[in-house]
Amino acid sequence: MATQSVTTPQKPTDIGLKRDVGLIGALWASEGSIIGSGWLFGALGAIQLAGTAGIISWVITGVIFSMLALVYAELGGMYPVAGGTARFQHYAFGSVAGVSFGFFSWLQAAAVAPVECYSVMRYGSYYWHGLYSSTSGNVTGLGFVMTIILMAIFTALNFLAVKWLAYTNSGLTWWKVAVPLLAIIVLFTKFHSSNFGVGGFMPYGWHGVFSAISVAGVAFALLGFEQADQLAGEIKNPQRNLPAAILGGFLIGTLIYILLQVVFIGALSPSLLTHGFAGLACPATGTCATNISILNGGPFAALAGFAALGWLAIILRLDAFISPFGTGLIYQTSTSRVGYGLGRTRYYPPIFTWTDKRGVPWFSLIVAFVVGLAFLLPFPSWHSLISLITSATVLMYAGAPLSMAAFRSQVPEAERPYRMPLTPVLGPVAFIAAGFVIYWSGFETIWKLGIALIIGYVLIGIWMVYDKQRPPLEWKSAFWLPVYLIGMGIVSWQGQFGPNNTNRIPAGIDLLIIAAFSLVIYYWAYYSRLSREEMLKIVNEQSTTQLDPPGAPAI
Repeated sequence: MATQSVTTPQKPTDIGLKRDVGLIGALWASEGSIIGSGWLFGALGAIQLAGTAGIISWVITGVIFSMLALVYAELGGMYPVAGGTARFQHYAFGSVAGVSFGFFSWLQAAAVAPVECYSVMRYGSYYWHGLYSSTSGNVTGLGFVMTIILMAIFTALNFLAVKWLAYTNSGLTWWKVAVPLLAIIVLFTKFHSSNFGVGGFMPYGWHGVFSAISVAGVAFALLGFEQADQLAGEIKNPQRNLPAAILGGFLIGTLIYILLQVVFIGALSPSLLTHGFAGLACPATGTCATNISILNGGPFAALAGFAALGWLAIILRLDAFISPFGTGLIYQTSTSRVGYGLGRTRYYPPIFTWTDKRGVPWFSLIVAFVVGLAFLLPFPSWHSLISLITSATVLMYAGAPLSMAAFRSQVPEAERPYRMPLTPVLGPVAFIAAGFVIYWSGFETIWKLGIALIIGYVLIGIWMVYDKQRPPLEWKSAFWLPVYLIGMGIVSWQGQFGPNNTNRIPAGIDLLIIAAFSLVIYYWAYYSRLSREEMLKIVNEQSTTQLDPPGAPAI
């Protein structure tokens, strides 16, 4: 039998998964990931750090992520595989870069379900006071136990066939979109235009605007547009449905969040702003004023209550359970699919690819639950997790423009139902912008992320040494990656965003350094890409079942 030439393009395929998710299911997978706990807390956090200019934080983040969404729309339509964000770099740069970006993808996905649980406990403490402490800003022991139970529920529901899971998520997402829209319409009737002049438009400068993006939850709120790519191995007609789901979900979510920020500022009672927007935060020590404590416990529900809209407050507190629940549920799904994808590339043991009779990667799902519990221990609050998740996610996003540039060069004839416009310009700009978001998260977050990455490298390295069928290590196409990671850490350490940074690099110069450094890395990666033959060999290997373990049991 003739051997097929590696110069003949193929499409990678997945084994054991079922393509049962339609366009609406794919769209709502992305939208349901975007509209989660971020809408409940992001608006308050943004103005605490940036004042009225928090609106600018949302616009800047929307522009940055729109470019990255365009990239993922092209990549997903081109290679519609499960856990796609963990696999594109594997095809473009080989195993060393692939294992790194794959781990970024898996790490951020695994951390989201716990943070959504925290938000449920925070809002739920209004009725069950023992779940959360507004003084410490952390969940209590009881809240910790209830978070574990909620994580277990996410996992149990994920054992449904993906078709029924998509129906469940779609139903939740219709609600999750409707409630913020209702809040926008009703709270506009309680508008105080004078609030927009408190302290001036930008009372805390550009530093506050940029900090709000990564620290206050603005970027975190808009994460998730790529979720359709994670489920790409289970989406019907993915060439058509994937780009529409990614771009449609992102546009809807961004518009909702900007309107929510505007209406949140306008609906605040002027009496709450006597000490400016910074006065909306509880002090680090001492007693927090009752109204401020209530506001921080549930911002939008508190606004409704202060405005004598009790019925709306009840709906918002109900949504404070439903929205994070839906987002945590879909991220538990995506974590298991990213683990499946890493099993297909043999960065994780092949047992991660084992599926049950419903097409659920059951072992990968169980591991996602266990790892999610591990995140609960060192990160006892919502804000302590979101910066780490944002940085890990944007590191994952940063690999997408690099992969797109490599694919455009090496496989220009590959089918692309959607093509990103102005790629020579927007590709490097998207990579630079991703670097900005990572930098704005602060040095403390970056060094913690570095430790997590080192642990991941050690564990994956042990497995790859043991695995005799692992892919070869393509070092020559990934020398730029450790330079990028270490360089970003050094600039962050010497830069303006902390804590634990030195502030030696002046404001403004820091962004110029990030931009110049990112351009060097972008073109270094481009010229280090795999050859066409190497790239197609990897893709063609995954167009067959040859990487699947023999005797994988069905349960």
